[in-house]
Amino acid sequence: MIATRPRTGPDRPPGRRGGGCGHIADLGASAILCFDSAQHVGQLQFRRYQPSTVSPDGLLHPLYWADFNGFEPFPPAAADRSGNFGRPGRRTPVLAVFCYHVGQLDDTDVRDERYQGKGVGAALLDSFLTWADTRGATVVAKYGPPHRAVLGCTRRPAAGGSVRARRFRPVASWVDTELRAKVLADALVPEGVTADDAATVGCCVRPAARRAELW
Repeated sequence: MIATRPRTGPDRPPGRRGGGCGHIADLGASAILCFDSAQHVGQLQFRRYQPSTVSPDGLLHPLYWADFNGFEPFPPAAADRSGNFGRPGRRTPVLAVFCYHVGQLDDTDVRDERYQGKGVGAALLDSFLTWADTRGATVVAKYGPPHRAVLGCTRRPAAGGSVRARRFRPVASWVDTELRAKVLADALVPEGVTADDAATVGCCVRPAARRAELW
């Protein structure tokens, strides 16, 4: 039986080497975990949005998913001392989708294909958004092209369409030059799709449920 829950304690899911406790202290949770009975099968990690985040290793680092190529959905000047963003007196926390994995059963990069394409990624995302809504948080995410083979090379499920369909609003997009080179080198460009389209990523924002009119 597939079930999800927030990571709110010191339990360490596969792929995590310590870390996460600081985000739990700050936000109350650091991830949404997914289990098939007692077996961990997926996770979605999140953290407080930090402007000007840059991935130190391009596609291969988890911070790639918080790197918006110089675009700032929420400028640093719009933040208060607590790291909330918005108009003065009406700010909300902003959570960034950090990265997530489906079919991760252990600490390796191997993914169990039995859990791919079965809605696990969508369940993780929906659970996270429900959790964020209960806290009046705005969510910012990086989305990718809706081609599973392309996003597979970035170690992330094909959820580009998913984020855009869940009250997210695209606010910027660009061709990722590193991803473009990768899909060309590995012959991952789908038939009928240009290399630029296959490597287009973007930033989208989901307003806080209770304050959608502010954004």
